[in-house]
This record gives sequence, C-alpha cells and structure tokens, in this order.
Amino acid sequence: MTLQVRGIVLPERGERSFWIDGDRLRTEPVPGTRLVVDGGWLLPGLVDVHTHPGTEDVGTPFSDETLRRHLTDHRDAGVLAVRTPGSAARIPGWVDEDPELPRVRSAGRWLATPGRFFPGFGRDVSEADLVRAAVEEARASSGWCKVIADWRHDEPPLNAGVLTAVVEAVHAIGGRVAAHCQTADGCRNAVLAGVDSLEHGMHLDPGLIDRMAAQGTAFVPTLTAFAAGVDRKRAEEPSARRDWWLDGWRGLPVNVRAAHEAGVTVLAGTDGFPCGTVSSEVDWLVRAGLPAEAALGAASWAARSWLGLPGLVDGAPADLVAYDTDPTADPSALANPSRIVLRGRLVA
Repeated sequence: MTLQVRGIVLPERGERSFWIDGDRLRTEPVPGTRLVVDGGWLLPGLVDVHTHPGTEDVGTPFSDETLRRHLTDHRDAGVLAVRTPGSAARIPGWVDEDPELPRVRSAGRWLATPGRFFPGFGRDVSEADLVRAAVEEARASSGWCKVIADWRHDEPPLNAGVLTAVVEAVHAIGGRVAAHCQTADGCRNAVLAGVDSLEHGMHLDPGLIDRMAAQGTAFVPTLTAFAAGVDRKRAEEPSARRDWWLDGWRGLPVNVRAAHEAGVTVLAGTDGFPCGTVSSEVDWLVRAGLPAEAALGAASWAARSWLGLPGLVDGAPADLVAYDTDPTADPSALANPSRIVLRGRLVA
C-alpha cells in the first residue's frame, strides 16, 4: 500500500502532501493510499556529517555487527544519511544494499602520516605516498578521502605542499577531501590547500573564514564532542596542552558564528557516541549563535544538498522525518520524531 504524508515542509513552511511510490516521493496522488502523517512538520531526513560507525574506541576492532548497530541508532533518531569522514576500515558494500539502514557517504580509511594519528587505527602512509593513497581511498569510497592534517598541539602539521597536492589529485578524479585540523597551523594549511571540509577547526584563524566562504570549504566544528570533554579538561592539572585545548574551546563557538555570518557552509557532525544524537549538535550550533533554522538545516536540508541528496521534492528519495511541533521553535522536538520514513519504508 502506498504511504501518504501531509504537513508543513521545512524550510519552505508551506503545507504539502507527498505520496510514496516505492522508494520515491511523488507530488501527484498515487492509488491505494495509507495516510501515515496528517499534520505537523516534515523535514528531509536528518544528517550527521561526521560520525564513525563501526568501532567505538581505538582498542576495539571495526566490526560489521557494531556498524549495523550504530547505523540503526542513527536511523531510529531520524538520521537517514551519514558521512563517515574516515574509518578503521572501508565501509562494506552491503550497507548500501540494506533498505533498513541510512544512506552512507564514506571517505575510506583515515590517512595518517607518521606521528599524526593513533598508530594502526587508520591507514598509515608516508608523506611521499599520501597523494596516491588519497586517490585510492576516494576511488574506493563515496568519492571522499580523509587526511589527518595535524595531531599534537606542539608538533608541526602535515606539510602544506603535500596537502595541496592531495587536494589537486583528488579533485582531478572528481573526489573531495576532508581534513582533521585542530591546531592553528594545521587549519591554515588545510584552508590554503583548498580542502572541501574542515573537521573540528578548534584553533582556526578567523582571518581565514572569508577564504573558506569564497572557495567553498565547509566547516564541521563537532561542538558536541568537545563539549563532552570540557569539565574533564578543566579538572586536569595546568599544562600547556590543557591551556591550549581550553583556549581552543573558548574560541570555537565564536568562529562558528563568524563562519555562518560570512557565508561558510556550517554543518552538524557529532564525532562521538552514542550514535543518533545529532540533535545535540544542532543545540550547540544554536548556542554558538546560529539562527535556529540555519542550525537545523545544518543537520537536514543544507547537509543533504551538500552531499548531493535532494530534499522533499518530486522524485526524490523517500527519506523524511515528521514532528508534531516545529523543531525550529521547540528544539527539544528534534530528538523525538513522530514518524520516520526511510527509502519509502515506515520505520517508526
């Protein structure tokens, strides 16, 4: 039986009806309808653009069982698409074929040059081999690769020339580059290299924000992950690393707001566990100063568009989430969807 949904569509805020024909949305009636949403608010499926399903810590091997559990947790929270910017293993092909799991845009394995990541947790490569490895991971994934552009606060970042060569090579095959950056020098090298997304950006020089906007570098600040560690950091004995970390945390929300105001695409990513908590990142984006609608878009329609996924339009994938109240006016509603439809199937 064909499903029908009716409600106020965000961000347009007009009342519309959709019929679900197979795994596609239709704006013209389809026979044999079952009305499953009548009123309320309709959003394109939520998106977490920085999540690492499949393993929860450095000492735990990647497993299909854990991957399925994590993706199911995302789905049950209305997160119907995720981007995995780096993983301990490439996301297996069966994920895309499973109609009960969110759509995944993966970046293959983390790419780390010596001393810049947890040893053996991603793909360890030399700087001389990084360009080749980045192209391989982009081709083997959804077109993305992820480079660890810096690591410790008191050590130099990845060479700027090498990172620029990575970006040029990956762009030449139609791919995109995500860069892990937390130090000021690492962020600078990544922006000047023209990466497609800056992940974390804790010590980003605000003078680079206009360049990010001009060249289309997205900002994924993962505020939730940092916020979870603030109290622990404050309780530590004073040290150069502790002070560096806390200074970065204080400046991060300021840069997030400045980036949004400058026209940078700011996106919601959690980088933590449990999965399915992107609503907390939306809350942190609002606290940082983004308008509620922009913060919600960072985890829904804006994020989907950035990943090449359409919103709620005729012929689009039937991925949507319904809410009883407007989540831009009542942020707590985002964590409690009333209906979830994934790939044309009623999940909840």
